[in-house]
Amino acid sequence: MKKIIDYIKQRKIKSVIIAVLLVAYYFCLPRQLFKDPTATVITSATNDLLGAQIAKDGQWRFPKNDSVPEKFKTCIINFEDEYFYKHPGFNPISIFKALKQNINSGEVKRGGSTITQQVIRLSRKGQSRTYLEKIKEIILATRLEFRASKDDILSYYSSYAPFGGNVVGIDAASWRYFNRNAHDLSWAESATLAVLPNAPSLIYPGKNQKRLLDKRNRLLKKLLENNIIDSLTYSLSIAESLPQKPYPLPQIAPHLLQNIAKTNYGERVKTTIDNKLQNQANTIVYNHYNLLKQNEIYNISVLVLDVKTREVLTYIGNSPTDKKHQKDVDIINKPRSTGSILKPFLYAAMLDTGDLLPDALVPDVPSQFGNYSPENYNKEFDGAVPASRALSRSLNVPAVRMLQQFGLDRFHHYLKDLKLKDVKYNANHYGLSLILGGAESNLWDLCKSYANLSSTLNHFNETSSEYYTNEFSEPTFLADKTIDFGKKSSEKTLFDAASIYLTYESLKDVNRPEGDDNWEFYDDSKQIAWKTGTSYGFRDAWAIGTTKDYVVGVWVGNADGEGRPGLVGVQTAAPILFDVFDLLPNSDWFSIPFDEMQEINICAKSGYRANENCKEVQQKRIQISGLKTKTCPYHKRIHLDQSGQYQVNSSCEDLTQVSHTSWFVLPPLMAYYYKSKNPFYKPLPQYREDCIGNSPTNMQFIYPKDEAVIFLPKDFDGQTNELILKVAHSKPETQLYWYIDKTFIGTTTNIHDIAIIPSEGKHLITVIDKYGNEIRKNITISN
Repeated sequence: MKKIIDYIKQRKIKSVIIAVLLVAYYFCLPRQLFKDPTATVITSATNDLLGAQIAKDGQWRFPKNDSVPEKFKTCIINFEDEYFYKHPGFNPISIFKALKQNINSGEVKRGGSTITQQVIRLSRKGQSRTYLEKIKEIILATRLEFRASKDDILSYYSSYAPFGGNVVGIDAASWRYFNRNAHDLSWAESATLAVLPNAPSLIYPGKNQKRLLDKRNRLLKKLLENNIIDSLTYSLSIAESLPQKPYPLPQIAPHLLQNIAKTNYGERVKTTIDNKLQNQANTIVYNHYNLLKQNEIYNISVLVLDVKTREVLTYIGNSPTDKKHQKDVDIINKPRSTGSILKPFLYAAMLDTGDLLPDALVPDVPSQFGNYSPENYNKEFDGAVPASRALSRSLNVPAVRMLQQFGLDRFHHYLKDLKLKDVKYNANHYGLSLILGGAESNLWDLCKSYANLSSTLNHFNETSSEYYTNEFSEPTFLADKTIDFGKKSSEKTLFDAASIYLTYESLKDVNRPEGDDNWEFYDDSKQIAWKTGTSYGFRDAWAIGTTKDYVVGVWVGNADGEGRPGLVGVQTAAPILFDVFDLLPNSDWFSIPFDEMQEINICAKSGYRANENCKEVQQKRIQISGLKTKTCPYHKRIHLDQSGQYQVNSSCEDLTQVSHTSWFVLPPLMAYYYKSKNPFYKPLPQYREDCIGNSPTNMQFIYPKDEAVIFLPKDFDGQTNELILKVAHSKPETQLYWYIDKTFIGTTTNIHDIAIIPSEGKHLITVIDKYGNEIRKNITISN
């Protein structure tokens, strides 16, 4: 050490110069060798190429890949630089031979560059090929050898070498010329690509084929002579043909690529996509698109989620349509009218809060809420229907009445907790139409919500009946991201497990709508909870289903919002849903969350908690919160005479001669429609004529609705059609007296319908029965 110090002191200037040169040598190589823009590349969970978006400079240049295929590595070393692993960045012997040959010929015929030097030359693009430049390359090459390993240098070369046209790097070249991954190339294909950076112009289709073939075969011959390949491999390799034209790069998930490019432009991103499932789902969408476009329905999107990991397995943003029909629009995250797809959330919310039992009867009768009059899809009414059946049949009127009962603000709060980002406005903005498509949402959020509910139920049963604090989290399509479900907690996240389970039990029973004979795609052997939806004007068709392991969501429609007849969830989206589920492994049904449920007596006819008047009782398991629901309001204790035909009381019959029984009684309007679908429904017997103090009677308008504006059309002969007024009475045999604007217009008995032709303008309809009970309706006639 002392000698070195003495040497520096004695030769200060020389030492400074050496120090400066060493510093210059150290910093002469840029930290980032290549700054060229790269393509955005996405791969599947198994590293299969899903798609790529060309770099900003128009080059197919994939991001640097540290993994160089072994066959290509062997070929490029044998072709370009046999002593690659032995030299320090340059090969003096090769340089001497090249210099000698160039001087003798009077022109540059041989370069003598190593692979390391070529990497430097590629990074210093645009530099003239002079002897001075060659000296710079040698210096920089030695510096690169100090910084990077030999394999890193090979990685630089294979990623940035030109392969003809606008193709740069082995990864892009293997797909463009052989339509496969670089690691899957044969010896002949690897040799073809190995000779290209030396003369990239040879690859142009239809040109230079013989020269390219000769160069490839010479390299293969060298591999044979060096005992790298055997004679059989050599014979088979030279028999392989050359690429004739570039292949288009795979576009298996173009809309996912478009999505990822927004935040990861120019990067290679490994996704969670299942390549096989994505390809099969693409085929399903393609086949259905060809059918639907005949009805001018052009757009489809499909999303498949893994419930347990919350990973995206399939992402189809749109169908393979054309630019005219907006094929580039990714519809998965676009807001669309929800139709009926939110109904399961209302059902679950009402179960969760104890406002409803699964099979409790809910009214299904003509209803008007201000100016809003919801209708069922089939334009019919059931009078009363079990809540679970109303959900599985997607009946609109019961859903709206349930929402009114539950509270618009309460339900809106649940939707916000589900993180449906397109539900942007307050509850009053949507009104009761919120449950029938008055709001907008997107396929991503809806599938996420179903996955979150399924996962909640799974976790509850897999743990000691516990929930996770971060259950409602965003799915991911990035392979390097793992969902954190948070900590275990005894407190539910949103819905309790029992409410979710009972909701899924109802959705599992979804069946074909009445009158639909074309239900070939429904396989009832599959345990799937699923729901369809159709927006107003037939603009959006939805189908979302879940099993214990997967969620599949489908949207069908036109991206521009054009409605089409037949664009109905059950007819257009559901077949795609089940075709995709057929690709997935069958799942066991959800386990029963026993700790959140209790078995109690349920009234068989009404679905309410049984009371002493319920004759037919069933033992059913309900959510614990349902214990606070009221008992059955529809079974009443009545008193009959000995014949059982008439009701009696103490005023007309000796109490010892009276029999007491329970009777299932619905309000008049509900009963009017209920008995048409339930022929065994028996109305209350009449009171015997000699009895005093008959029970109160009830009557309700069936038509018209209050404040209705009615248009009376005319026949071809110019005659105005009649307006038919209808009333339901608890005692149909009672005589009713009808008035319009206090003018008597007639009486009815048994069938309480009456026809009138009122004048244009506002009118008051009044109906009075013989007991003095009175009902009124205001209407407006418009001609």
